[in-house]
Amino acid sequence: MVDGRLVIGTRRYSSWSLRGWLCVRLAGLAVRVEALRLAGGGKTVEIKALSPNGCVPYLEHEGAVVWDSLSIAEYCAEFAPGLWPSDRCERARARSIAAEMHSGFRGVRSALPMNLGREARPLAAGLDEAALADIARINTLWTEQRRQYAQEGPYLFGAAFGNADAMFAPVVSRFLSYAVPGLSEESQAYMQAVRNHPLMREWADEASREPQGWQLDMYETIP
Repeated sequence: MVDGRLVIGTRRYSSWSLRGWLCVRLAGLAVRVEALRLAGGGKTVEIKALSPNGCVPYLEHEGAVVWDSLSIAEYCAEFAPGLWPSDRCERARARSIAAEMHSGFRGVRSALPMNLGREARPLAAGLDEAALADIARINTLWTEQRRQYAQEGPYLFGAAFGNADAMFAPVVSRFLSYAVPGLSEESQAYMQAVRNHPLMREWADEASREPQGWQLDMYETIP
């Protein structure tokens, strides 16, 4: 039985929506998914009238209201503890990794907007120093994690696709869309594993079926 809803933005562009949706689906919460067309530039009136912070994702579930992607990840872990590693020290590291993604990497966010319709095409203008610094840090983080957990599975902490992976899933999409160079073999393998996860494929399929009128020139015309 459905008990609540998850409100997301345009799947093609909304990186935060992808994070929240992945956590909700991984936890198996029985909610209805409602997608809103994003107007861009924080101008989506429907979201401002709905969510306390005026952003997506926005979750209502069994009387609880949650309106931040990292908070949604923590909420989902109450129903599916396996979204975080079971070991205390590993769990602390996973939370730190997720929080670093949540609060940082502004250079990548600014230079490489998420666009699932863009396929392996570098920026014509190249990457600025802030973006390159972020990419180097992300590459280091992914490489360290994959070298440590290579024998256990393809994700950041081994076999399970968890909250930490959900937080970085849109970054994987960005790096693939813009053919980001200089990534380690471990990072490249990790990106393919994330891209091929069934939920990521489902999200991409749904994005491809969104109305063409939902597309925004501000993202589609980036050279």
